[in-house]
Amino acid sequence: MRRKDREVLDQAEIFDILNRCDTVRIAVQRDGAPYVVPVSFGAEMQGGEPVIYFHCARVGMKVDLLKASPAVCVEGDIFIKTEATDHGITTRYESIIGFGECSFLSDPDEILHGLKVLTEHYGYYNYSLESCRSLQYVYVGKIVLDKITGKRNLPPD
Repeated sequence: MRRKDREVLDQAEIFDILNRCDTVRIAVQRDGAPYVVPVSFGAEMQGGEPVIYFHCARVGMKVDLLKASPAVCVEGDIFIKTEATDHGITTRYESIIGFGECSFLSDPDEILHGLKVLTEHYGYYNYSLESCRSLQYVYVGKIVLDKITGKRNLPPD
């Protein structure tokens, strides 16, 4: 990272940034070129590693690409504001980039757990997933991140 003064090293702080993101973007390979798609998500720590859950339809390009090549890069960011400074215009932000592998869950308990993590991320703590009619049409993806970095450019105090 070129700007070491903006690097976030503490893993708990990086995970906090991830949890405050509204959306993450998943990058995967498509015929030798990157393919990036935004997803709604939820995150938790498992065995010391950040894990991201997302849902999607059971068919489509995203599913096909992730099944063919499960290695992913994940990006999330929090835009704060853009402002003029003495040195020019800058953007105030926090962001994460992670690398890991995606799999699709098949165990019903794991699927419900992943969806619970996802719905709680958006504030739906008591949503009854078991009665959701769309469950039969959804895949739940699980991304275990083996590397995650953080960066920020916050406004001065």
